[in-house]
Amino acid sequence: MITTIPEVKRKFDVEEIRNDFPILKRLVNGKPLVYLDNAATSQKPQAVIDALTQYYTFDNANIHRGLYFLSELATEQYETARLKVKELINAMSVSEIVFVRGATEAINLVASSLCRAKHFKDGDEILISYMEHHSNIVPWQLMCGRKKTNLKVIPINDAGELDMDAFGKMINEKTKLVSVVHISNSLGTVNPVKKIIEIAHSHGVPVLLDGAQAIPHYKIDVQELDADFYVFSGHKVFGPTGIGVLYGKTEFLEMMPPYQGGGDMIRTVTFEETTFDDIPRKFEAGTPNIAGGIGLGAAIDYLNQFDRNELIEHENFLLQYGTEQLSQIPGLRIIGNAKEKASVISFVIEGIHPYDIGTIIDTDGIAIRTGHHCTQPIMKRYNLPATARASFAFYNTREEIDKLVLGIHKVKKMFA
Repeated sequence: MITTIPEVKRKFDVEEIRNDFPILKRLVNGKPLVYLDNAATSQKPQAVIDALTQYYTFDNANIHRGLYFLSELATEQYETARLKVKELINAMSVSEIVFVRGATEAINLVASSLCRAKHFKDGDEILISYMEHHSNIVPWQLMCGRKKTNLKVIPINDAGELDMDAFGKMINEKTKLVSVVHISNSLGTVNPVKKIIEIAHSHGVPVLLDGAQAIPHYKIDVQELDADFYVFSGHKVFGPTGIGVLYGKTEFLEMMPPYQGGGDMIRTVTFEETTFDDIPRKFEAGTPNIAGGIGLGAAIDYLNQFDRNELIEHENFLLQYGTEQLSQIPGLRIIGNAKEKASVISFVIEGIHPYDIGTIIDTDGIAIRTGHHCTQPIMKRYNLPATARASFAFYNTREEIDKLVLGIHKVKKMFA
C-alpha cells in the first residue's frame, strides 16, 4: 500500500527540496534545466512518481465494483485521496469533492448541469472577468448558445486589477452566476474573491472560482471563502495530469443532473428508466483516472510536510526579486502590476517578439512560456499579440532568476 507521509513538518530548504524533483537534475541543450513555466504545469516530486509506479506495478485494479483484494485496495486508496482533497480545501463533506479530468472539465460540468437544471432562463446573465482563462469563457459561451442568456465581462484597470466598482454596478436581478478566476495565469493578479463572493451572495447569486493557479500557492478554505464552486487541476499542484477537482456545495450538487451517463454513476438501470447514485458518484461516469487520483493524494501528502507560509514567503521573494531584476532591463515592460500578485511575471521587450525570446533562451535550458496563455482577451486588452511569462514555484531559486536575466540580455544583444 502507499503510505501517507507523516505529519512532521520539514524545515524549508530550497536545495533539499529540489532533490525531491528528479527532472530538476536533467540537462537541456547541455545546460541545467531552469524550469520557469509552473503556471502551465508543475513538476512532480519523487513521492508522486512512486505512487503512480506502485499502483500500476502492484495495485492495479478497477474500483467500486470488485470484492477481491486488489479492487478493494485500489478503491480505498482512491477514496482516501478524495478525503485528502476535502481536508486540503476544508470542504464540509467528502461528498462535495467530485473528481474530474481538470479545472476545464469541472467548469464544463457546472455549465452543462446548471443549464439542464434550468438554473438559467431567457435573459439571464453570467458575469465573468476580462482576465479569465479560455476554460472559463468558452463553456459559458457554449451554454449561452443553448440558452438565451448573456455573458457580461467585468473590466480591469491598466494594472490588471478587477474594477470592483463596475462589478458592483453590473450585478443585478438578471445575474444568475458569477464565475471568476482566483489568480490570473497571465497577469498573476490575486483577485479579491472573498469580497466578490460577499457582494454576489448579497444579491443571492452563486459564485464559481477557478482556483487552478491559486491551489499551488495558497492554503484554500472553501468554507471561509463561502465559495459555491471551486475548481482546480492536479497537475498544477505537483500531481499527475488528467485529474482535477470540482468542489461544490451540497445544495447545488444535489439539484444538478449528471454531466455524463455510464457505469459506476447509477443506482438502477432498466430500458425504461435509470436512477442515479448519490453525490459525488453521480458525476463520475465510467472508470476514472484511478492512478491520477492516488497520485494527487500523494502530492497533497507531499505538500503537507511543509509549513505553507514558508513556501509562500519564498515564492513572494522570488516574485519581488524577479520583478526588480527584470525591471532594470532596458526596453522590458512587465504586463500586470496588481498590488496583490502571485509569482507570475509576464513581460514584453520592445522590438522583440516573445516567441524569439522563448526560443533563444531555451538554448540555455531556460523554460518560460510565450504566447497568449489561453487568455486572448487579455492580450487584446493590452493591445499585444503575446507575452513572455516566467512563473515560479517553491523549488525555484534566485540563481535561476539570474540565469533568466542573463538569457534576456543575450536575446537583446542578438537583436541589437
